Amino acid sequence: MRAILFGGGLSLLISLLGTRYAIRFFTRQGFGQPIRDDGPTSHHVKRGTPTMGGAVIIIATVVGYFAAKLITGQAPTASALLLLFLLVGIGAVGFLDDFLKVSRQHNLGLRSRAKMIGQTVVGLVFGILALSPVLEDERGWRPASNHISFIRDHQGFALPMVLAILLIWLIVTGASNAVNLADGLDGLAAGCSILVFAAYTLVNIWQNSQSCALEAGPKCYEVRDPLDLAVVAAAITGACFGFLWWNASPAQIYMGDTGSLALGAAMAGFAIMTRTELLLVIIGGLFVAITVSVIIQVSVFKISRASGLFRAIFKVQPGHRVFRMTPLHHHFEMLGWEQVTIVIRFWIITGLAVATGIGIFYAEWVAGVG
Repeated sequence: MRAILFGGGLSLLISLLGTRYAIRFFTRQGFGQPIRDDGPTSHHVKRGTPTMGGAVIIIATVVGYFAAKLITGQAPTASALLLLFLLVGIGAVGFLDDFLKVSRQHNLGLRSRAKMIGQTVVGLVFGILALSPVLEDERGWRPASNHISFIRDHQGFALPMVLAILLIWLIVTGASNAVNLADGLDGLAAGCSILVFAAYTLVNIWQNSQSCALEAGPKCYEVRDPLDLAVVAAAITGACFGFLWWNASPAQIYMGDTGSLALGAAMAGFAIMTRTELLLVIIGGLFVAITVSVIIQVSVFKISRASGLFRAIFKVQPGHRVFRMTPLHHHFEMLGWEQVTIVIRFWIITGLAVATGIGIFYAEWVAGVG
């Protein structure tokens, strides 16, 4: 437990101080954020604000974790190292995307195909290693399993290894892109991420206290290294807290794709390793809603242009838009909501989603469903 406190506290301190230095450094280098020309006009004043601040979150997390392990004299575990690999690997893809944007001073960085290739390589390597027998512990537990789980593994049905790896890839790429879509207002993605990672800190602490390694039973959890995963979750939570100090409205720095892609991938990693893949849909409900808004907007726009039957049934014009603008937070901006109001209300929604997810997680244990 001391490692959790050290990891969270040190990451917060490193992020808080490091982000201030990053603002000065990125400003001197001219690494300013390009702004979409088709976005809300209120965002044009943000042009030139330093970006790639997500690098500080990643560095603070990694340094905070290893410092906590060093202080407590504990060895890193396979699960924690894999999670950090996923965080850093996907973050590197985002960093390259951000660097191309600021160097070209254009809102387009990596092509979508190149970005997806990068996410795919990291996601597949993570999935293969997480399911590899090489990383089994003395009980035969691996960092991930080949089951589709809501709160815990059910042994009735297991996916073939190839399908399990593809599922992990889908979760990683889906979650990373979902958080990336949510990173559009000052403090939105960082604040929501704090709540999600705090939730996974609690989940891992609880799974450790009820681990099958301590006492086998219908309520125990077969999760490898839950306490060390809690250290990583606490470190990411602290790093996001420190970053939010500078990212809150009016933001002095943005996390960029470096941070948003990395944080989304880390959420996926925790869901996979804690055997709560489907529960992530609830805990990360706001990110799901934002992603669904984009899917609906694009789908309806394209179908309404291509299908006369669709237009006749729903009585819409070609190129119909369900929302004034997507992602979802921009829709409310176009309705006249203040950015701070949107961010705070989205934080509240995330808090409710997290509380619901944690409540379901605990209620399942109380009910003794195995």
